[in-house]
Amino acid sequence: MELRQYTLRPGRRDVLIDLFDREFVEPQEAAGMTVLGQFRDLDDPDRFVWLRGFDDMPRRAEALASFYGGPVWQAHRDEANATMIDSDDVLLLRPASTRGGFPVPVDARPARDSASVSPPSLLLATIWHGVGPFDTTFVEFFERRVRPVLAESGGAPLAYLQSAHFPNTFPALPVRAGEEVFVWFARFADEGRSDEYLDRLQRSERWSEEVLPALTRWVGTAQRLRLAPTERSLLR
Repeated sequence: MELRQYTLRPGRRDVLIDLFDREFVEPQEAAGMTVLGQFRDLDDPDRFVWLRGFDDMPRRAEALASFYGGPVWQAHRDEANATMIDSDDVLLLRPASTRGGFPVPVDARPARDSASVSPPSLLLATIWHGVGPFDTTFVEFFERRVRPVLAESGGAPLAYLQSAHFPNTFPALPVRAGEEVFVWFARFADEGRSDEYLDRLQRSERWSEEVLPALTRWVGTAQRLRLAPTERSLLR
């Protein structure tokens, strides 16, 4: 899976989202990838974040070559690229365990011609940067000790992934190589529910006394992304 964060030219995010949701979703999936989610970063009006997945690395190469060499991208790439300052902030990830992948979406994606509006929901992505590898001991710690505290605070992880250290099978699109990250996602009905969760977590004695001190063994710095789904995001 790729977690892609684009820095855009001021005021151009909705231009890219309209183009992306209208023209790029179905052709990418027809090429063999899954466009899982497209988002507005609530804390940066010029940042577009999205997730796409692949069955494996060889098929990633085939799917990307098919789409970026195909007629849809060729017809719209200049318009898309004109909205962007940087599109190389890409983390290549894999599920941290057999239970760590995203669940199969229940609801169908809204049609291109539907009069849908952006859902009020919010996806909170937490990116932990490791002081070393996130090994199996850490994953077990996350599942046994961290996940229950997150859940009781109202932020049960929807998925949790870690760095995928594979050769980039499509070098035309760079990825952030050589980094150790652990990324987990939680979904909330709205911003208010997300704020309530963060407040409960901060006040949790189990979090502050049991979890946080142990996390420092693996986690150096942390980043949170508050992500609002676009009209045609599967994750919504």
